[in-house]
Amino acid sequence: MSEKKILIIADQISPFVAQSPMADYCRQLPQSIQELGNDIRTFMPKWGNINERRNQLHEVIRLSGMNLIIDDTDHPLIIKVASLQSARIQVYFIDNEDFFQNRLQVTDKNGVEYEDNDERTIFFARGVLETVKKLRWNPDIIHCHGWLSALIPLYIKKAYHEEPAFRDSKVVYSLYDKAFRNSFSDKYPGIIPTKDMTMGDIGDFDTPIDYNSVMKKAIEFSDGVICNSASVDASLTAFAKGKGIPVLEGDASTMGADIINDFYNKI
Repeated sequence: MSEKKILIIADQISPFVAQSPMADYCRQLPQSIQELGNDIRTFMPKWGNINERRNQLHEVIRLSGMNLIIDDTDHPLIIKVASLQSARIQVYFIDNEDFFQNRLQVTDKNGVEYEDNDERTIFFARGVLETVKKLRWNPDIIHCHGWLSALIPLYIKKAYHEEPAFRDSKVVYSLYDKAFRNSFSDKYPGIIPTKDMTMGDIGDFDTPIDYNSVMKKAIEFSDGVICNSASVDASLTAFAKGKGIPVLEGDASTMGADIINDFYNKI
């Protein structure tokens, strides 16, 4: 395979957050894919429990400064970066005072899910895509991991499809175990549109808008799906297969870079 530009977007990447199947896998995958001759860019959220000094994060002024409007409220976009030096890979972090600073991932320290998790998916997805545009780097494959990147496939196909950076991009979505219990607000679909999007572009969500509903929307606009856990909900796997797109089943621990690389070639 000729060199491809691979954008990897993940909720969690080790060692910036505590070890988990996703964090560990998304630490090894970029390095392994890069070692096969591909060009890699990696993004994740700047969760509030990430130690900036220990991990040597610093703000990238030229990429920061944009305001993203969500539900009529301006939210400044801050971009930070750190290096996985052993892998020679830079990780870009999406940050914002309202959504990420001083806040954990799905729940607060008392285990209560954040009420604005739905808005966080919008901010994160748009923040990643706007930053990639500024990098002037056009990915061939966009590989998304986790609930926070669930809107990336929709935005790529409906809002950013004419952008030179994404015109030829294909989207792979990796499914994991259920990440949240509560449902998103009923207003969620109405605050998703950006640029020239319409409600018709978004289509219907299964209601209530729970984890499976959000995952189905990600699958609907993806070009391929990977089941990165042996215990992914069977209804999601069946939904993906029903879309007629390539589906790779298995467990992240058994999926080497060669398997993922071959899957990219099928997209």
